[in-house]
Amino acid sequence: MEHNKIVAIIETHKEAEAAIAKLADNGFDINHLSIVGKGYQTEEHATGFYNTGDRVKSWGKSGALWGGFWGALVGSGMFWIPTFGALLVAGPFVSALAGAIEGAAVTGGLSALGGALMSLGIPKDSIIKYETALKTDKYLVVMNLDSNEIQRAKTLLNEHDISLHQS
Repeated sequence: MEHNKIVAIIETHKEAEAAIAKLADNGFDINHLSIVGKGYQTEEHATGFYNTGDRVKSWGKSGALWGGFWGALVGSGMFWIPTFGALLVAGPFVSALAGAIEGAAVTGGLSALGGALMSLGIPKDSIIKYETALKTDKYLVVMNLDSNEIQRAKTLLNEHDISLHQS
């Protein structure tokens, strides 16, 4: 079965949470969904996370969002990437990002994040767009969908900036 990558740029953590919930509630396999966002924001409250056994706890402005994603999505991690700072990632995209970092897959002037996105078959011009979105505190929802799910996902997330990448 051919899979395609759909990447949605989402403005706020509340909208990102709603988008993931909407997809899950409409039968999308949560194991094919990932979220990427910046983990540090200047604010009045402490921000952080820690692991207690097999559960990750987090607090701060986006603590409920990340705590919920870490419990629901397969795989999670925090990566310090130059120019981005701390990136929090939940879902299968964690493996691609970890592989890009471990394999020094920073090619063609791309960051480790760019290398990970490129490994998914996302073209360089789109990678620049996604990196810019993250730098401006937006979130990425990365979906690995079969051809039958594409239009349904686009319809559910029609208010967001969505790109389709065929792999």
